[in-house]
Amino acid sequence: MAQVRFEQAEHRYPGAERPAVEALDLEVEDGELMVLVGPSGCGKSTSLRMLAGLEECTSGRILIGGRDVTTVVPKDRDIAMVFQNYALYPHMSVADNMAFALKVARVPRDERVRRVREAAQLLDLVDQLDRKPKALSGGQRQRVAMGRAIVRQPQVFCMDEPLSNLDAKLRVSTRTQIAALQQRLGTTTVYVTHDQTEAMTMGDRVAVLKDGRLQQVDTPLALYDRPVNLFVAGFIGSPAMNLLPAKVADSLAWIGGYAVPLERDVAARAGDQVTLGVRPHAWRVVGPEEPGVGATVTVIEELGSDAFLYALRDDAAAEELPAPVVVRLEGRQQLAKGDHVQLAVDPDALHVFDPASGARLSG
Repeated sequence: MAQVRFEQAEHRYPGAERPAVEALDLEVEDGELMVLVGPSGCGKSTSLRMLAGLEECTSGRILIGGRDVTTVVPKDRDIAMVFQNYALYPHMSVADNMAFALKVARVPRDERVRRVREAAQLLDLVDQLDRKPKALSGGQRQRVAMGRAIVRQPQVFCMDEPLSNLDAKLRVSTRTQIAALQQRLGTTTVYVTHDQTEAMTMGDRVAVLKDGRLQQVDTPLALYDRPVNLFVAGFIGSPAMNLLPAKVADSLAWIGGYAVPLERDVAARAGDQVTLGVRPHAWRVVGPEEPGVGATVTVIEELGSDAFLYALRDDAAAEELPAPVVVRLEGRQQLAKGDHVQLAVDPDALHVFDPASGARLSG
């Protein structure tokens, strides 16, 4: 087990205008499952590959268990990597795939067999040990890749989007298995994904990256409840937070003709324009005579236990690309495409951001 630390770690590809990873300061606690999440090109996989030694650290340092591994070759870092594409040897059995790294390291045969058997029991692969990868499902192949990492008993697991090749239903079940397995093993794990739902459901903490820079690192609920800037606010949450331009006057934020009260200290820090963040569950459909944002329903997503309404605001006609307002409906409300609704927001659930810097203004 080991703590992982990135200290001002940076990687710049030759000829690139900016670093792929810039001045990354991040600490992963011993036994923690840390998820790196962000859009394509944000530097999350590069950060993981720097930790694994597959990409050089142009500047800064990387430490594993207090040992500086910045210039240490990958095989001497005591990490195990789980890749997106499984990377299994097709001519070898499951058992041989799992034991291959141990064989290369000249681990005695009895010890190899014992470790493979223990990992297979953890991963429910005992009945598959004699089969070849082509005879396995995608989920089973991913478990074999996990088993190959587990038998090495490393200080750190590095997982690079290991579920991206699985279908939606299998991803849900497999991510639960990985999270439970990591808790059972207690091995420090750095997990990369572009799927924020995966990040929120798996990580002890989540680090959000954009354009090679760390935006925020915190527990999943803290990221959801208190995003530090507009990027994190719009990225974390499914469906995404509604981000609405508003004018400020007399401690009120005006969305068209609808006024939402702001806290006095927030109004004092705000200029004459703010961006309001509203989670889908913070909206409620009110009567036509009550104060609210007028909108026309464009889509209703029925998900059984939940329903989400997508509507275009009446005051958004002047915007070049108006974004729909997303509302989580309570109960099974009888609404249809084309209906006009009035939407009010809970002021206590409001997030306020500076539209210029993107920084959070509300408490």
